[in-house]
Amino acid sequence: MAEKFDRPAHAVKRPRKKVCQFCVDRSEFIDYKDVAKLKKCMTERAKILPRRVTGCCAYHQRELTTAIKRARQIALIPYTAE
Repeated sequence: MAEKFDRPAHAVKRPRKKVCQFCVDRSEFIDYKDVAKLKKCMTERAKILPRRVTGCCAYHQRELTTAIKRARQIALIPYTAE
């Protein structure tokens, strides 16, 4: 029979806890006209990324969602990808 080889145990890599980028900047509100900042929190399909991906706190994630929706209404950001 074949011998069983012991594999070295790999260290478990835990992902670093993300810090809210808006809390770090101490921004009072998220501007809907700042398209570059809003696009960082969206996928290439123009979907809003969830909190666990963006690393935003709950307060700023809600503000971010409203800012993205406002920017979509005045056509600064597309609703869907082309």
